[in-house]
Amino acid sequence: MRALILAGGLGTRLKPITQTTPKCLVKIKNRPLLDYWLEKLTNAGIKKILINTHWLSNKVEDFICNSKWSKFVDLIYEKKLLGTGGTLSSNYEYFKNEEILVLHADNFSKVNLNDFINKHKTRPNNCQITLLSFITDDPTNCGIIKTNKQNIITEFHEKVKNPPGNVANGAVYIFENKVLSSLVLKRKKIKEITTDLIPSYLGRIYNVTTNYYHRDIGNLKSYSQCKIDINKMEI
Repeated sequence: MRALILAGGLGTRLKPITQTTPKCLVKIKNRPLLDYWLEKLTNAGIKKILINTHWLSNKVEDFICNSKWSKFVDLIYEKKLLGTGGTLSSNYEYFKNEEILVLHADNFSKVNLNDFINKHKTRPNNCQITLLSFITDDPTNCGIIKTNKQNIITEFHEKVKNPPGNVANGAVYIFENKVLSSLVLKRKKIKEITTDLIPSYLGRIYNVTTNYYHRDIGNLKSYSQCKIDINKMEI
């Protein structure tokens, strides 16, 4: 298994913080988000990790080069952002013949990736994707999922005004390689995972709802709430 950390975003909703700091290096308890994720991935046995960069890419590069994770990480600079799906599909050769764990760097999470990977291994036979979900306190700003009795995702509602629940996409996925190879074989270009890939796999995505703390810190309100929450717990 190899991993893709999506870290190239502009962080517009986190300004003014992201005017000088890429959002993947925003800190929780004086530690960058990216550092937490790299520790989780390597602890789960994943030692080949691709990170895309764009905004303030030199700061991400400096962080990786001076970190203990550098030997596990490959960086790829996107002059123009390709979108989450575009980054995945354009790096087919890196992930060829491997399962792919994909995550967004602007989430803070206490999820145990070993547990998540083990759940993927025992997924229903027809599922080619496993998705991590969580219970959100802000459903209108999340992708909301609905599942059947087998925890297979049957509906996906991306940031709608009247979401049908509070079980949200945690933006952590495991893709069987056949998902990516199928895109390449069909020469199908996708821009975003949530809008261009997930809908076509409904009925074939296994859901794992985590009981661990998990929050998108992509805007100032959520980032502030995360800091309040984390100060109340041990990390």
